Amino acid sequence: MAKSDRLHEAIRQYLISCRELNSFCSQNGWIENESLVFEVQAIEERSAVVAVRFTEVIMEGSGCVADRIACFGKLRLFFDEAGKVTAAESA
Repeated sequence: MAKSDRLHEAIRQYLISCRELNSFCSQNGWIENESLVFEVQAIEERSAVVAVRFTEVIMEGSGCVADRIACFGKLRLFFDEAGKVTAAESA
């Protein structure tokens, strides 16, 4: 696996379970992981800036889907020596 492939996989694994993406939700819905798309915009030695897009799913009180909202934002991700994402903040 190429270094860039490992980087993208580490980022994807982090993003599908991180809480920082919730700050981009507008209606307190849940993030549809299948819709998550990201683009690495800048890479530094121990961090990277990524632009993220995903669909926020809004539920009604009855448990039915009420709406789907496109969400987006930027995060700065921080890496440890092994290349694993350890933290994120809004960029």
